[in-house]
Amino acid sequence: MKRSNPVLKTIIKLLISSAIVFLLFYLMLPPINPLANEFWIFLTAVLVIYLAPFCFGNLFKVYTLPGSAARVELARGKKSTASKIMIAAMLLPVLVVIVGNIFSSTFFNAKKYADVITVNEADFATDMPETNAVTNIALMDTNSAITIGNRALGSLSDVVSQYVVNGTYTQINYQGFPQKLSCLEYDGFFKWLGNRDNGVPGYIMVDPVNNTAEYKKLEKPLKYVDSAYFGEDLYRKLRFEYPTKIFGTVNFEVDEDGNPFFIVACNKPKVGMFGAYDVSEVIIFNPCDGTSVKYSVGEVPRWVDIVFDGYLAEDKYNWHGTLSGGFWNSVIGNKGCKQTTDDFGYLMHDDDVWYYTGVTSVTADASNIGFIVSNARTGEYKYYAVVGAEEYSAMSAAEGEVQEKDYDASFPALINVSGEATYIMVLKDNSGLVKLYALVNVEHYSIVATGETQEKAIDAYRKLLYQNGIISGAEAEKDSVHVKVTSIEKLVIDGNSWWFFLCDDGNYYKINVAEDAGALFIKEGDALKISYSETETSGIKNIASWEKE
Repeated sequence: MKRSNPVLKTIIKLLISSAIVFLLFYLMLPPINPLANEFWIFLTAVLVIYLAPFCFGNLFKVYTLPGSAARVELARGKKSTASKIMIAAMLLPVLVVIVGNIFSSTFFNAKKYADVITVNEADFATDMPETNAVTNIALMDTNSAITIGNRALGSLSDVVSQYVVNGTYTQINYQGFPQKLSCLEYDGFFKWLGNRDNGVPGYIMVDPVNNTAEYKKLEKPLKYVDSAYFGEDLYRKLRFEYPTKIFGTVNFEVDEDGNPFFIVACNKPKVGMFGAYDVSEVIIFNPCDGTSVKYSVGEVPRWVDIVFDGYLAEDKYNWHGTLSGGFWNSVIGNKGCKQTTDDFGYLMHDDDVWYYTGVTSVTADASNIGFIVSNARTGEYKYYAVVGAEEYSAMSAAEGEVQEKDYDASFPALINVSGEATYIMVLKDNSGLVKLYALVNVEHYSIVATGETQEKAIDAYRKLLYQNGIISGAEAEKDSVHVKVTSIEKLVIDGNSWWFFLCDDGNYYKINVAEDAGALFIKEGDALKISYSETETSGIKNIASWEKE
């Protein structure tokens, strides 16, 4: 009987193991970095794949007797020293993960976690100027953006049959206005196979202020996206380009010229081996041609909006708010412990996107002791000591105001109306479409006003503040004038019909007639009382509300 060649058997085992390891890496795409848990999990799998055939290869013996079937029995005897070493090697990465996470935990490093960020106290009235209309806040939530975005795609018969909208929307500040973005994706493997030569043709841009969506067709299509396969898969392309980087969130953005990019956060632990992961670098990846540039956080171009995602921003504040007094205080005493509410909104300020969320006491009821804003590009934090109802109480109050309509409130943002901290939010129907705007006073959350437009809601809210003795009559009538219309100009801007009324005070007062059809009946010579808000252009004002005199 011919004996098998042990060297050949070993080579075959190694070749098979190598093929399995490569396939595993190709599918898992772990970072080759000892500061990532995924690396050690992958290393454990690699060691098992390579060593198990040698360690357990002789665990069973096969006996064949003449005239009878083969019999498999468990081999007896002590394991060899080599087998013990191989078993220990397979268990070592697991031990590293367990020990590394223990010594990187908040139990041993509470102060380090608390010091990951610095929070500056700021003045609400200074940083949040009074407003008559909100154009710098994305009141629309992601679910509503998905609904409107899908409708925009559905009107394009040549696109909707092959592509779908990615359910993840990125909040950006585009040319001075808040926008939500989502790129198209292939609708499954076979749609990718049939369209990969054409690529992904464009993306959806949703205006969360005016509740509109637009499909943007690209001159050069996207090649690398999340729904592509093999070498065109976005994460696979990134991993093979940057094998050692620990990827965080990946956001789709466009620059000020509308060119698409994926903004890839690269994380690094700030505490121990596996603790307090934070963004240390950013990769700006061009999905059209596969090129990319890596930046440190401080060097990221100004047009990039999202470097730190909102959940990370909340986590870092919660470390700061709960662990500043030490680990045991966060568990037992809770003295001075603060935490964010469960969600966050967006503000646009100084061409940057900021996250907003309320701050409550850990031992708290349904009230806020303040709120924070965090810059999504730089990671800067500001704290405002504004006491009042927390966001979910305000949402319930707004929903209760129109309970017969069964509308749902979006997560609110905070604005300054007549010096009062005020929640503003949208109310949506069951299909996710915005139906009303609602304002709720932070300190007195029984004061609730709604309106079909922001301007009408703010006007009604001011009247409630006056009726409740919070502001004076003069304050309630703030920014209103009595004028006579001398001429009317009609313009179409971004598909919307705007009427500009030149009045006898020398100013233009503009209104979107799609939001207030009654303005169509204003004529030259009409005397009007107009409540208005300022614009960035001198001599042009937004009409908040109007009435003929």
